[in-house]
Amino acid sequence: MGPITLAGDARSSSVASSDACDRKMLNSLPGRRKPFASIKMGEEQPFDFFRTFFEGVIAGGTAGVVVETALYPIDTIKTRLQAAHGGGKIVLKGLYSGLAGNLAGVLPASAVFVGVYEPAKQKLLKMFPENLSAAAHFTAGAIGGLAASLIRVPTEVVKQRMQTGQFTSAPDAVRLIASKEGFKGFYAGYGSFLLRDLPFDAIQFCLYEQLRMGYKAAAQRDLNGPENAIIGAFAGALTGAITTPLDVVKTRLMVQGSANQYKGIFDCVQTIVREEGPPALLKGIGPRVLWIGIGGSIFFGVLESTKRSLAQRRPPLDQQPNKKHD
Repeated sequence: MGPITLAGDARSSSVASSDACDRKMLNSLPGRRKPFASIKMGEEQPFDFFRTFFEGVIAGGTAGVVVETALYPIDTIKTRLQAAHGGGKIVLKGLYSGLAGNLAGVLPASAVFVGVYEPAKQKLLKMFPENLSAAAHFTAGAIGGLAASLIRVPTEVVKQRMQTGQFTSAPDAVRLIASKEGFKGFYAGYGSFLLRDLPFDAIQFCLYEQLRMGYKAAAQRDLNGPENAIIGAFAGALTGAITTPLDVVKTRLMVQGSANQYKGIFDCVQTIVREEGPPALLKGIGPRVLWIGIGGSIFFGVLESTKRSLAQRRPPLDQQPNKKHD
């Protein structure tokens, strides 16, 4: 989640069906090479909402767990860099601290994101003109991120408190946060989280979808695994760099605990700039870009592989046999 996190959710959820629909569109509209129209035509065919949701949940959850496990140490280093004040040293021990508890949140959050994003994207692509498909992807990404935030934020709070050494285990973190800060403690920094993650999800998903459609239209063929991975890495790294200041603010608000060093988002920004200088807002940009770039590559690969595997287990979409049960 993505982070993710999380950009491949969108494309993977409809990868098998839209690939088939793209081929039909290109055959039925010779001479008209509209990358957005191919998606538009595919989306106008009847689709099984619950199947789309179910397959998205499986693919999103699988991809989220794989990426989180593989890149967790980089995320830990990034968090410690951002949480350090002034010239504080970074401890490189316990880089997997909090992983188990975080996976318990990443799995459902990634699943919810994909499950919400895909139907929203398909609906919006029907509503929006073909030349505004980017707006549909952007909006759907924000909607998916908003739904997933209800799970992401408590998970992120526990994870970052453990990464910075405040707690030694997820159960202890949950118990102590609840006793000292109450339920609202699990949503510390919620506003800054939305400020960072909604733009991140929207931008990343939009970039990925548009780049993939444009490349596919130019190549006039389906993209292979390495090509999807490269596009995903580029979209993730660029989005990660753009949203780094928002990530720094979110991290500071989430790890402050009951000390309440910052009164809110704007106070946090002002305090950081005043005490540490503007460059402090870019703390951790290196690990963040590396983490999200590699994560985007892995995520899209796992996501689309899972979707293709699930698609092979169902009847051909051309026949739509299940629609007779509606």
